[in-house]
Amino acid sequence: MAPILGIYASQISGHLFAPSGAYDSIATATVGAGGSSSIDFNSIPSTYTHLQIRYLIRSGGTNNDFSFGINGSFSIANSSAHILKGDGSSVTGSALSSQNFISFANTISASLPSGQLQTGIIDILDYANTNKTKTVRHLFGSDQNGSGYVILGSGMLNTTSAITAVNLFNGYNWAQYSSFALYGIKGN
Repeated sequence: MAPILGIYASQISGHLFAPSGAYDSIATATVGAGGSSSIDFNSIPSTYTHLQIRYLIRSGGTNNDFSFGINGSFSIANSSAHILKGDGSSVTGSALSSQNFISFANTISASLPSGQLQTGIIDILDYANTNKTKTVRHLFGSDQNGSGYVILGSGMLNTTSAITAVNLFNGYNWAQYSSFALYGIKGN
C-alpha cells in the first residue's frame, strides 16, 4: 500500500489540494565548466509559505565563505548570522553582527578530497511576509574520509521586503558540478 500512497502524494504536489507542507520544485542550477561565482534564483513566486534550497557544492578556490543575498543585493544593513560547528572532537561557535548580508563564514572546506562535494539545506522562513524580518536556517555537512564536520547556522536579514530573488555567492567560484535546487513549501 505504501508505494501507491507515495505515487499519489507525488502526483498532487503543486496541486491546489496538495497536503499542507508539500514541497514544489521551483528551479535548479548546476555549475558548468569554469565555475561560477554566484548562483541566482530570480522571479520567485510569492505563493508559498517558506523556501528551501538544497545543494551540493565545492569551492573553486580558497575562499570558504558562503554568502547569502536577496533581491539582487548584498547590502542589507544590520543583518546577522550565528554558526555552530562540530567536527567530532571539538565544537566552535561564532556570531557575525552588523553585516550587510548573511555570511556563513568558514563553512566550505577548501581541502576536499578530489571529486567530493559538500551538502546542505537552507530554509528561508516567511519569505513573502512583509510584516517580518527574514530568518534563514542552514544545515551543512561534509564527510572528508573521517575528518568531516557538521554546521548549524541561522541568520537574520534586516528587511521586511518580500524575497523575490535569492543570490548565493562564494568569493572565488562554485566549482563545476556544484548544484542547487530551490523548493517552495506550502502550509505552516
